[in-house]
Amino acid sequence: MRVAELWRYPVKSLQGERLTGAEVGPEGLAGDRQWALFDVDSGFGLTARRVPDLLFLSGRLRADGHVEVVLPDGTVTSDDAVLSDRLGRSVVLRAAADAPGERRYENPHEVGEAGEYDWDAFSGARGAFHDSSRTRVSLVSTGTLGTWDRRRFRANVVLEGAGEDALVGRRVRLGGAELDVVKQVDRCVMVTRPQPGGIGRDNGVLKTIHRERDGRLAVGALVVRAGTVAVGDELTA
Repeated sequence: MRVAELWRYPVKSLQGERLTGAEVGPEGLAGDRQWALFDVDSGFGLTARRVPDLLFLSGRLRADGHVEVVLPDGTVTSDDAVLSDRLGRSVVLRAAADAPGERRYENPHEVGEAGEYDWDAFSGARGAFHDSSRTRVSLVSTGTLGTWDRRRFRANVVLEGAGEDALVGRRVRLGGAELDVVKQVDRCVMVTRPQPGGIGRDNGVLKTIHRERDGRLAVGALVVRAGTVAVGDELTA
């Protein structure tokens, strides 16, 4: 399998940036999930599970290492007041380096035929704002995606070919980096959310993943050795 696409998501749950190459370090692709929006009143980190509108904002990394958010109307900002007004709640944009304590997020559990949800709190990883401490780089293949738009699954690495599930428990080389593939990625309601570019709400995506893949799609890895990865690089096990 070869790298077909590389993606980083500077701000958790916002649209990301497609790259031709990236440095991979202990926390994943450089700049990936290094910022997140937090609800001032609840203290929870916001995700598109709870606030689907986040997926219509984009995060991008500036040359000076700071982040900015692009709103649907083209406004570029990192101002908390502007972001709060857009999202209809008081929010603050935090860097991972400035959020050393416990990060709490909400996970939905569907109840009832109408599609309403109960919400449970969980603790995310330290460092970059990943949900799980067992995933710093996520990988999915075009064979697994089939006709689904890869943007629903927000993987860092899209591989041309198939067979990433068989890599769980193995060490792989990707460009100049080495990864331990430790798990399949559990999927939630976020993969059903609408996104820009004509991606509509589709509850059937998650139902199919549960029916055919036991609720998992893509694999998560930890970084054993830092290095550079680029589109076209071959994954070797």
